[in-house]
Amino acid sequence: MNELFDLSGRVALVTGGTRGLGREMAMAFARAGADVVIASRKQDACDAAASEIAAATGRRVLGHACHVGEWDQLEPLVDAAYGEFGRVDVLVNNAGMSPLYDDVVDVTEALYDKVLAVNLKGPFRLSALVATRMAAGDGGSIINISSVAAVRPTPDVIPYAAAKAGLEAMTVAFAKGFGPKVRVNCIEAGPFLTDISKAWDLDAFNASAKARIPLQRGGEPHEIVGAALYLASDASSFTTGAVLRVDGGSA
Repeated sequence: MNELFDLSGRVALVTGGTRGLGREMAMAFARAGADVVIASRKQDACDAAASEIAAATGRRVLGHACHVGEWDQLEPLVDAAYGEFGRVDVLVNNAGMSPLYDDVVDVTEALYDKVLAVNLKGPFRLSALVATRMAAGDGGSIINISSVAAVRPTPDVIPYAAAKAGLEAMTVAFAKGFGPKVRVNCIEAGPFLTDISKAWDLDAFNASAKARIPLQRGGEPHEIVGAALYLASDASSFTTGAVLRVDGGSA
């Protein structure tokens, strides 16, 4: 069974890989045998995460600063990954943002554009760049990290929800466009207790979770790993264009 999830000899590129779900996935891929590229906005954070993962797993890990919402920073990221490792077998479009706002009328054009850029425009361009190279080589797997907000939007996250809905549509389109050599899938994440949750009213969240989530809690960051390893590895060899919900049953 371990062979199904073995990533030995493969290279994974994870955006937003210095903390939260991204860091957990990057560590899991390295533990499964992959070399890893970690991308995030700050080079020092990338270097620190890369050093820690390399020390814990013995794998080669490259940290590369990149703002995924900036189109012109994405090709240098891909070039750095291929320059260091010669290939990318797994791409995880994990970087995201969902700024709070008091009223939808107060959402500025700049804020709207920033949310769409990080959550949708960046994954589009990065997927296009990497999938093209994957298809010309040995193939690979692309994993987009979405949110249950894509299908159950609320008034306080409208731009974010719209971007994630677009990301799920894009998942299906890329799967069709780059198959059969490239598989493209999506994890639709529910409420995870990452750094973002520090801004929540946790008492209110916990009370709500008991009423509306069958597992009666938020997810711990490491609980994304099983789904990510499945989609990254040969265990999901007949899975593409799929949206896998990991949300404690809160649908």
